[in-house]
Amino acid sequence: MPPEKRPAGNVPPIKPTSVPGATSFAPSGPQKGLYLRKQDLRRGIELMFFAYRDFTGEADQILSELGLGRAHHRVIYFVGRQPDMSVSDLLAILKITKQSLSRVLGHLIDAGYIQQTQGVRDKRQRLLALTEKGAALEAKLTDVQCRRFAAAYSARGGTAVDGFVKVLSSLLDEEIRANLRLQYPEHID
Repeated sequence: MPPEKRPAGNVPPIKPTSVPGATSFAPSGPQKGLYLRKQDLRRGIELMFFAYRDFTGEADQILSELGLGRAHHRVIYFVGRQPDMSVSDLLAILKITKQSLSRVLGHLIDAGYIQQTQGVRDKRQRLLALTEKGAALEAKLTDVQCRRFAAAYSARGGTAVDGFVKVLSSLLDEEIRANLRLQYPEHID
């Protein structure tokens, strides 16, 4: 394999094979020559892995300095996106156990990033919101990640961004895709 086509780092080269049961297709137009070969699928998987690693890297460093991790980040992000979110709604989004959430949430409450209040109609309901300290951290983490997305989007242009959104949304389970379709009807098909 020529050096310019070798993956960076300690990544094994991909062997060209086909995925059993997958139908190869050759679309016309700008996508001519696109096939569902195993090497193409593996390349996509590897790109997703490395992109996620690098996308989360800067935020991970900020979180680490505060004694926090990715689980804390996910909670802070989604509570920030939907103030007064119930604990059960957060569990549904994150798809984690109550025990896992309880540990992370307790730490965030104790550290002053999240406040928990009782529901107005149902006193058993626990509603979550970011404190001022939590909102500042969420904004800092999101700004770091928005800059990375903005640079990538600017470098690739609108057509690539639309294709990226379509591929990502196609990777989602139908339930979450349906929920996101309600939120972003012009972007999720």
